[in-house]
Amino acid sequence: MKKKILFIGTGGTIASEISDEGIHPNIDAEMLLSYAPKIREICDVDCVSLYNLDSSNLTPRHWVGIAKEIEENFDAYSGFVISHGTDTMAYTAAALSYMIQKSPKPIILTGAQKPIGFDITDSKTNLSDSFTCASDDDMHGLMIVFNGNVISGLRARKTRSKTFDAFESINYPLLARVVDGRIQKYIMQDYAEKPIFKTTLGERVALMKLYPGLKTEDIEYYIKNYRALIVESFGTGGLPEYCDSEHIFKLLDAQEKFLVMTTQVQHEGS
Repeated sequence: MKKKILFIGTGGTIASEISDEGIHPNIDAEMLLSYAPKIREICDVDCVSLYNLDSSNLTPRHWVGIAKEIEENFDAYSGFVISHGTDTMAYTAAALSYMIQKSPKPIILTGAQKPIGFDITDSKTNLSDSFTCASDDDMHGLMIVFNGNVISGLRARKTRSKTFDAFESINYPLLARVVDGRIQKYIMQDYAEKPIFKTTLGERVALMKLYPGLKTEDIEYYIKNYRALIVESFGTGGLPEYCDSEHIFKLLDAQEKFLVMTTQVQHEGS
């Protein structure tokens, strides 16, 4: 018996058409699937067009909308495929990985570097690979499927803007590869009998990149105006001496704010 998959469209380049005003996402999920009819030989598919946006216009409230759509339909389907623009796909994948934890069913994001109507496009292959993974009993959790690579939603990063090999898995192996419609599995993600859904997000979170010469008052601004601050620091983390670390941490405590230190270094960061 074929698996039943829910296909959620959100827009992006994959669903875009050319007009006099440029390229815009105008193709809904049902029409998108019609460009790759062989997918319905892999599985049964229901389609919902949740959004039709350039992914640069997606915000945390859209992540909540996607998570709620999956939660409401979780028991009715064997897996989920989400078409999405590539520019913010890694953000959405990371967010959904925390919003839908330990899913026993595959939840897959995919997209394309070229619109599906182009003569030369990666859209059809990415869609086919995604539905192949979504129909597999051994695939679990949130992942990006792109250019044959199956990447953990927590480890994906867009590293190329033109070539089809757009995403890499950072500091973690690929979960699998899809080659000629066959899945080569490497790592199985943890899962539970039932997923944990967390669909409430706070939007007062800021991301600040540390740069030479940053002033203490710049950090103060973020602390005073946001609930939490993520700082992309140099190397293995920490603030430079010209930033008054003691003052900053006292301010964090006094205002009951959160500071998360991470690194700008893409590989081997702490």
